Amino acid sequence: MSMVAIHGKFEHPALFYRSAREYVDRTVSFVQEGLDVGEPVAVAVPGPNLELIREALGADARAVLLLDMAEAGRNPGRIIPKVLRGFADGHRDGRVRIIGEPVWPGRSALEYPACAQHEALINAAFEGRAVTVLCPYDETRLDEEVLADARTTHPTVLTGDTESASDAYDWRSVVARYNRPLPSVPDAAQFPFGVQELAAARAFAVERAQRLGLAGQRLTDAELAVAELTTNSVVHGGGRGTLAVWEDGGQVVCEVRDTGRMIDPLAGRRPPAHGQIGGRGLMLVHYVADLVRVYTADDGTTVRFYLDRVDRLGDAGPVGRADGAERAERVGR
Repeated sequence: MSMVAIHGKFEHPALFYRSAREYVDRTVSFVQEGLDVGEPVAVAVPGPNLELIREALGADARAVLLLDMAEAGRNPGRIIPKVLRGFADGHRDGRVRIIGEPVWPGRSALEYPACAQHEALINAAFEGRAVTVLCPYDETRLDEEVLADARTTHPTVLTGDTESASDAYDWRSVVARYNRPLPSVPDAAQFPFGVQELAAARAFAVERAQRLGLAGQRLTDAELAVAELTTNSVVHGGGRGTLAVWEDGGQVVCEVRDTGRMIDPLAGRRPPAHGQIGGRGLMLVHYVADLVRVYTADDGTTVRFYLDRVDRLGDAGPVGRADGAERAERVGR
């Protein structure tokens, strides 16, 4: 039995597992219980774990949406709108079950703050929804800090044969704690802009990104993301901002700083309502980027996004590659 209560409200348990056998037993039981009562089920976990679940399900795997989280959730900021709500919003006539594993030992320290904030914000994104999102954590290979954060972002924790309420549950504190200033990069090429310079800012970003090795769809992604962010700065961020572009360990990095403050923690993660005009800019950035980091304070907001030089499929290995301590460190032991 999965031991997860699935009736009446949103449920967001963390599953701490210590072996592949335990992982398969608990996740497949969760899936099978959903299928037995006719609930739509999706599984989004990194590739090797996805294959374990697929093999254990056998023919029943055809009834489940199976996604490689290292590809679909490479940027943690797109998991809520594209993966979780992308599935749940298509099944509003009953309870939905999802397994989502956004943190694995190959995640980099650069990515991890976005992962932790994602896990916290799931609680806000699905409040009042008939959805269960089960989040597995490898208890033997992930750092203690990661496991502590999981207890803070999940109201219940499944360990071994027990399910217990988490005394540490306080998802808002995790959103605030990982809202950290992003260090400046002195040698980055910069371009101050206002409403009259929006086109010039896009051209500047394209020229710099191309010089740093972006091409094809990746270059188009950079242009789109910069266009959305600079326009947001002009409309919502005080009318002006500063664009910066640089290279970091195999990725091209673009950043937009302005004097606006981002009040809604779900900005960019909440799909706009049908027929709504606007409200898609930051979400589009999350969709095209390999990583997005955001810092907002009373005196302004910084949005920084990372693009691989090539448009590659994700894998469950070291996702954040680069020089520098934060990139080189991993969240696994």
